[in-house]
Amino acid sequence: MQPHDFWQEIHPPHSFDASGEFHDFYVAELPDGRQLRLPIRVLADGNHALASLIINQASFSVQEALAEALAAGLAAHDVDVVTGLPTLGLTLASAVARALGHQRYAPLGTSRKFWYREDLSVALSSITTPDQEKRLYIDPRMLPLLRGRRVALIDDVISSGASIVSGLELLAACGIEPVVIGAAMLQSERWRERIDATGKAWSERIIGVFSTPILERSGSGWRQRPA
Repeated sequence: MQPHDFWQEIHPPHSFDASGEFHDFYVAELPDGRQLRLPIRVLADGNHALASLIINQASFSVQEALAEALAAGLAAHDVDVVTGLPTLGLTLASAVARALGHQRYAPLGTSRKFWYREDLSVALSSITTPDQEKRLYIDPRMLPLLRGRRVALIDDVISSGASIVSGLELLAACGIEPVVIGAAMLQSERWRERIDATGKAWSERIIGVFSTPILERSGSGWRQRPA
């Protein structure tokens, strides 16, 4: 596959072998069995890798399919309002809000407008941009949309858990506790300990469309690392 071909099509169930050894791509399966091909990113040690998803590079049909699948999982939580983490989480959060029939959503951001308050911000880190120091802000005008409501916090991928923890810290500072956390992809299990270390069993409130494992080198390809 060419690099620009990833994330462009949802394939019917059983189109590709989703077990055994992977070579050119990893096969992720949606709840209904449909499949999505993801690129394999080799980690620094050269012997392990992860499947990758960059949702704002996906076709609109793939974005919509992932949003609809996540919205279906969130429906049982009777969500009043969706809030999303920047930047890629906003693409998914907006689509999920529409799939739930909402008229708007409440985005968080890293760009500080002059009317923002510094006390309504927290440090933000990301596994994909570890050297960039950022802060996560909420527009004070969004608070009436969120306080006292059933809130879903959305990101595109949960990997290390750092971005979700920042989002939870910011919402807590605003007196807001999400009823559910959603993502398109849950990348390995590394995030669980970090998120639950905040003092609540947040991992029990997390819903993903699909999960992807840590892969280890196997001959000319990659296999799921044993638990």
